[in-house]
Amino acid sequence: MSPILVRPVREQLEHDRIIRLLQSKWRRKYEAGMNPGTEQNMAVTAGPGAMYPDVVLMSQERGHRLQGVIEVETGESVNHLEALSQWAHFGKLRAPFHLYVPAGMVDVARRLCEENRIYVNEIWSYHTVGDQIRFTLVHRNREAPPSAPRARAAQAAAPAPRESRPRAAQAAPPPPPRRKPAARAAKTAARKPAKKTARSQKRK
Repeated sequence: MSPILVRPVREQLEHDRIIRLLQSKWRRKYEAGMNPGTEQNMAVTAGPGAMYPDVVLMSQERGHRLQGVIEVETGESVNHLEALSQWAHFGKLRAPFHLYVPAGMVDVARRLCEENRIYVNEIWSYHTVGDQIRFTLVHRNREAPPSAPRARAAQAAAPAPRESRPRAAQAAPPPPPRRKPAARAAKTAARKPAKKTARSQKRK
């Protein structure tokens, strides 16, 4: 349960019942932990620190990597404060974030997510029929999370290491300077008068 919210007893009982149903549904595929009521059984690192979603799905393999988080809301908890304090942080995780809200609060949940730019993989509605609770998928986000394109853009903009750069891109050393023709002509002109003076001395 959110630390900023105190639900009425009836809503809290319904909330915890839905959590147990979802935990039972997913525990065959994942290691599913739940945090009903004020219990803090399984945490995830999100936002300022450890947070406790209603249902946490972990891999059954040795690494026990996070596979998804589920947050169940009631009529009282679908509000702006709850969206910023919990949904926004769960939406930034690398694992899918699924949000469950009452059937009558679907439009409110969508608007809160759009206005606050909160990424939710799936939004489910639920309603009670007799003693049973029915779930309906009302929204599925097929786009990539906003953090993925930013990471790719940063990776593309990063300079390549020197070892990976082709040699053709390196600047070639400048050629040695060539002597100007004018300089050679000046030297030749300076030598000719000296030769003529030597011949004239021999004749004398």
